[in-house]
Amino acid sequence: MLDIRRLRLLHELRIRGTVAGVAAALSYSPSSVSQQLAALEREAGAVLLVKSGRRLQFTPQGELLAQRAAAILDALDAAEAAVAGSGATVAGVVRVAVFQSAAHAILPAAVASLARDYPELRVEVTEREPEQGLFDVSARDFDLAVAEQYPGSTRPLRADLDRTDLAADGIHLATAADRGARVRADSLAGAAGLPWVLEPEGTVSRTWAVQLCRAAGFEPDVRFETADLVTHIRLVASGNAVGLLPDLVWAGARPEVALLPLPGAPRRTIFTSARRSSASSPGVVAARRALAEAVPAEHAPHGHGAPHGHGAS
Repeated sequence: MLDIRRLRLLHELRIRGTVAGVAAALSYSPSSVSQQLAALEREAGAVLLVKSGRRLQFTPQGELLAQRAAAILDALDAAEAAVAGSGATVAGVVRVAVFQSAAHAILPAAVASLARDYPELRVEVTEREPEQGLFDVSARDFDLAVAEQYPGSTRPLRADLDRTDLAADGIHLATAADRGARVRADSLAGAAGLPWVLEPEGTVSRTWAVQLCRAAGFEPDVRFETADLVTHIRLVASGNAVGLLPDLVWAGARPEVALLPLPGAPRRTIFTSARRSSASSPGVVAARRALAEAVPAEHAPHGHGAPHGHGAS
């Protein structure tokens, strides 16, 4: 009989790519992972992996078994959710990956309501960039991700994840409130040639921001690059840069900078994603409900709370 723990290692290798990545994710040593995968090959009576340079490549038999392993793990998820749902209380652990501005604006009220309504539910929250958070939910490191999508952009479809829209968040050009500031703009076009602060290259928000500037006829002069939106606010407020800030970053507080409209009044979509196999788990359902109730009314999306029928994107 095939060992479920070893099947999970094979599944992890398929999504993470390297033995070192599997070892780091599951707190094993690389040699232990290799030994367990070798034992799985003996159990299966087939060669599952072959060396290709420094990496391991799946054989057709290995690919087939890895796909079946994913289905088995999904079935276990669904079984756990069914058992948990049969109880009278919501208990256990729900692990949530959330990005910074959503953490500021939505998370505190959501966690407080969960602690009040479900005292036996342990909520563990870790800050993750949206791209990483979605991957980590798919990889079973988290149960729920809070992620974002910018206008006109798409994400890779993950068929194993669902999606529920959580909030619609306006985006504005941020410039110093002080009219005498060294760096100050009166419009997006007027920000050409000024120093900018943007999120790191490779993030969806950075790609969207650069495209927005190019559509306005200029390439942004990015002097400051950081994922920390508090730093964005400080650099803009002090007259050292201009930038783009979402409304949720203020979490109900009065903005410290001047916020100017952008062409088309763009809004990003905040959404949650869970594995389809465990989306009915009481902890995930409770966390989603609390997050939705914590969203300010002006940010509630149309059709609020209805899961989409496609993979997270």
